[in-house]
Amino acid sequence: MTDTAAEEILADVRRGVGRILVNRPRALNALTTDMVVALDRVLAEWEHTPLSAVVLASTGAKAFCAGGDIRTIREHSLAGDAEASERFFASEYRLNARIAEYPVPFVSLIDGLCMGGGLGLSVHGAFRVVTERAVLAMPETGIGFFPDVGSSYFLPRLPGAIGMYLGLTGSRLDAADALYTGLGTHFVPADGLDAVVDALADAPGEPVDAVLNRLAGRSPVARSGLAAVRGDLDWAFGAATLGEIEKRLRHLDTAWADSALAALEAASPQSLEITHALLMLGRQRTLRECLDAELALTRTTIRTPDFLEGVRAALVDKDRTPTWRRARLAGRPQPS
Repeated sequence: MTDTAAEEILADVRRGVGRILVNRPRALNALTTDMVVALDRVLAEWEHTPLSAVVLASTGAKAFCAGGDIRTIREHSLAGDAEASERFFASEYRLNARIAEYPVPFVSLIDGLCMGGGLGLSVHGAFRVVTERAVLAMPETGIGFFPDVGSSYFLPRLPGAIGMYLGLTGSRLDAADALYTGLGTHFVPADGLDAVVDALADAPGEPVDAVLNRLAGRSPVARSGLAAVRGDLDWAFGAATLGEIEKRLRHLDTAWADSALAALEAASPQSLEITHALLMLGRQRTLRECLDAELALTRTTIRTPDFLEGVRAALVDKDRTPTWRRARLAGRPQPS
């Protein structure tokens, strides 16, 4: 572990509960290769340590983890350093698989932003606690990439067509939406998160579910906004093609449909096509098959003009006005 990784990934064991803190708050806990490797190494070592649970959290209130350090991946692509990018994605996906198969209960405390790689750290574990400040999203189509970290496995397994909607539009979920979709499993107020490790340590033989439910108290979380549009969402995003999804959204002519359509029109056409195909196939694949397919796609996608342009617009120049290589929706004419 490098000195930097040792500062950014803090780990200890408290009365039989492993605790890991992601500690890169100024970068919203965006993951670097060293951080991913350090996390994986800690979990590998703890597989041989008697633990009742592992708890993953962050040291800052703004973000649990805002994703991978995708700006650095763009720099690798511009420099022609494919090996460095491969090392990041292969390490990250290996970590995702380890979390999914971990031998003791894995509990993530999601407070603040949880996007992209942050969902990869949390959703594969059995317990995902959200606070009133939680914001979850897979926003990759807006930067010329695609939802990865096993998204092609877990998004298609969400109720109805919610996974397709989230993957294509990058829509943000609050705590109520996270609990409604199942991406979040429990609610605990932000000011109660510090009690989770001790509560688990105090009840090593009790189901984790029962311990977390005790900490929840009365939830201040409002009713899910997605629940209110669920019928329209399933009908529109359950269509077999991107063109038909757009057609159905236009037919609905509601504020929610207009917002979803605007998100599709702002996204990379290439990314939408990759994402739609991945999610359509994901339901019939295992997690490891999904991760393998995603890794193969990273090798080509991160070298494309849309990826370089999307990351530039979102994270480098921050002008939020990417120029995609071509148009897409519903048979629109292609630029010459």
